[in-house]
Amino acid sequence: MWGRGALLGTRTPSLAWGRGWSAAAPCSAPAEPSRVRALIYGHHGDPAKVVELKNLELAAVGGSDVHVKMLAAPINPSDINMIQGNYGLLPKLPAVGGNEGVGQVVAVGGSVTGVKPGDWVIPANAGLGDWVIQNASNSGVGQAVIQIAAALGLRTINVVRDRPDLQELTDRLKSLGAEHVLTEEELRKHEMKNFFKDMPQPRLALNCVGGKSSTELLRHLAPGGTMVTYGGMAKQPVIASVSQLIFKDLKLRGFWLSQWKKDHSPAQFKELILTLCGLIGRGQLTAPACSEVPLQDYERALEASMQPFVSSKQILTMC
Repeated sequence: MWGRGALLGTRTPSLAWGRGWSAAAPCSAPAEPSRVRALIYGHHGDPAKVVELKNLELAAVGGSDVHVKMLAAPINPSDINMIQGNYGLLPKLPAVGGNEGVGQVVAVGGSVTGVKPGDWVIPANAGLGDWVIQNASNSGVGQAVIQIAAALGLRTINVVRDRPDLQELTDRLKSLGAEHVLTEEELRKHEMKNFFKDMPQPRLALNCVGGKSSTELLRHLAPGGTMVTYGGMAKQPVIASVSQLIFKDLKLRGFWLSQWKKDHSPAQFKELILTLCGLIGRGQLTAPACSEVPLQDYERALEASMQPFVSSKQILTMC
């Protein structure tokens, strides 16, 4: 594994070091060195020419960090493609390549309970992690996506409509785990090309708006990416260009929870709910802001729920 990633079996974020084809301490006796060796590439090209063995300073472990010494890591075709620069997901340079392998825990932060020094671990997901882009990010679903993605080690690009309290909304979404918060207008600017030069394009887009907003999400998806539409707040169709479908191989699909329930067993739905409950219990998923309204004041609740730029969920109380 070369890069950041979660470790199978852990419940905390982790940082893998000594990644890929590297060594920092004897395999039989894990120790915490101050410097590690790793194979680094600073630009794309022929792997045999651009990859160099370098010594790196190791940051002190703390909090939820986990330091892992990689014991063995395969060289996969996708690793070669990443170094060459022709893979669908590319890391920020300079980078340590690779996404698979087996490692040994050397040190853990004070809040880590899932693993201990000496444990052998494997990456639970790709070292780069993936990016998700979504619109209507201030909605109840959008806020849940931000938190669930963060719990899974995924990063989010969150698109919202411009509004007077934009900075306040941005701060709130980032406090939930949002990596970036952009307005619809910012997403349409030509300068967004530079934005994606320093980060991989997202491979998943979540759309509940439609119209121009969904078109912009598609424009920024990585080749082979998928846009899932679960709503149409703009009451406008989703429009995809022929070139996006043919040359970028983008995929469009819909999601309707009612149909999902019909297609899955009660046991699978229960498993889904229990998974979400687990995130709630660990403090990784919280409810959106709510306004409790007595049942007799239903008209006020209905009117409030239809106002623009409202992030608070209207909850009718029956007692």
